[in-house]
Amino acid sequence: MQARSIVEQALPVGAAGSLDVAAAPGAAAPGAAPPDGAPAFRLHILQVLPSLAGGGVERGTVDVAAAVVKAGGRATVVSAGGPMVRELERAGARHVVMGVDTKNALEIWRNIRPLARLIRSERVDLVHARSRAPAWSARGAAKKARVPFVTTFHGTYNFRNWFKKRYNAIMGSGDRVIAISEFIAEHVRKHYRVPPERIEVIRRGVDLEIFSPQAVPVPRILTLAQRWRLPDGVPVVMLPARLTRWKGQTVFLEALANLADVECMGVIVGGVQGRTSYRDELEHRIKALGLDSRVRLVGDINDMAAAFMLADVVVSASTDPEAFGRIIVEAQAMGRPVIASNHGAAPETVLDGVTGWLVEPGDPAALAGAIRASLNVTSDRRREIAEAAERHARGNFSKETMCAKTLALYQALVAEKARRAERARAR
Repeated sequence: MQARSIVEQALPVGAAGSLDVAAAPGAAAPGAAPPDGAPAFRLHILQVLPSLAGGGVERGTVDVAAAVVKAGGRATVVSAGGPMVRELERAGARHVVMGVDTKNALEIWRNIRPLARLIRSERVDLVHARSRAPAWSARGAAKKARVPFVTTFHGTYNFRNWFKKRYNAIMGSGDRVIAISEFIAEHVRKHYRVPPERIEVIRRGVDLEIFSPQAVPVPRILTLAQRWRLPDGVPVVMLPARLTRWKGQTVFLEALANLADVECMGVIVGGVQGRTSYRDELEHRIKALGLDSRVRLVGDINDMAAAFMLADVVVSASTDPEAFGRIIVEAQAMGRPVIASNHGAAPETVLDGVTGWLVEPGDPAALAGAIRASLNVTSDRRREIAEAAERHARGNFSKETMCAKTLALYQALVAEKARRAERARAR
């Protein structure tokens, strides 16, 4: 029988999506049951990341901090600040401003002391680093304060030389390393030689209260359709991703050009994030392919749930492997058929032939074929795909499951540290 991971040991049997806080010990009395009516999660968790400017890493940080507070613990986040600070503080967590976004080696070293001082003065039980540069400071501070150290490997962190790989390796140095997919877990084992027993796969979670078809009122959908000038009755093929080359917008355009006989509207959703030259390139490519009337470059939006409701199929055409692929999971939660490049974590998030289609990366003809197939399904088959997609997303990728497993890992590590200390005293 395969051994259970540290998270599985901390969670009660059968409780994948909710944390039974009485099942794992708190910091005040490791191994002891909590008093009646008192929350068992008494830990103070410190998360460290460059900023709270917005994005998947930041979203996960805020979600976990909110879950810690809700479970009865204390949550502190150290970053250089950003728009999501307000949301973090509304959840009951504390934010401490520090220049941990620096990549200057001297400044990274200087950040160790104030971080260690914060850990000691606030009685932090565990430090969780979510990005490379601040992880170097956070690990040093955790060692000084003698508290457990956790990292999350959020991506592949490409490397072309020994120095870059050594810089990345800090993310494999945690007492436990969280991998956001099995693909990332294998990457960490292969390239950074992290032993399997130190790796915990905790997939990213989607807020299923936001990404639910029933949660989006019709006026929001109509407003977006009008803003994007979408013609009535024309199927929408949507590619949501920031405008960067590896996200495959050019592959998407080539695929649409191969579908001259298919009535559809291509919508590319995503902000430039400083890449105005790439947007200009896409606009020129749209004209060169004769797609002016069939493609909309709509920029970034703050209502992806409504955007998904306008899509007949959602595409991820990434030419580099996705570490997880949040957009594809969100689309399935909204009951949308999906098409994704068959590499990275996509085979973990898409059920090929059931909730969508997997295609060869970087192959416009293969993508065009999948788009054609998705638009040609019968209404009954489309309903089946929608129901399967929603079940798949809700059953495997909820925010609650992600948070429950993360909190269970925190508790298990603090309890493990307490047991080691107890054994040391007994010698």
